Amino acid sequence: PVSPVSVSAGSLSQPVLTQPASPSAYPGASARLTCTLSSGYRVGGYQMSCFQQKAGSPPWYLLMFKSDSDKPQGSGVPSHFSGSKAASANTGLLLISGLQTQDEADY
Repeated sequence: PVSPVSVSAGSLSQPVLTQPASPSAYPGASARLTCTLSSGYRVGGYQMSCFQQKAGSPPWYLLMFKSDSDKPQGSGVPSHFSGSKAASANTGLLLISGLQTQDEADY
């Protein structure tokens, strides 16, 4: 699950991320997970972070994507995790290439 983005904007409304139902995929395949930013906000103006959470464990920071050239990954995160933004769809993307059984989690 994805937590809403929070901003300090007084009484103004806050942007919200919407994540569709989780896809199912087999080991070795790729999974593309999307988060769409609410209308009235532009994904290009935000840095977006992705986390992995397995049952009974705290969230683990995977990566943040600010721009195509600025996408820092967390410590020990496998290289088959990557992120990007699709400005035309106002969406953040998490791509997991070459899925492994240990990738089963909430994102």
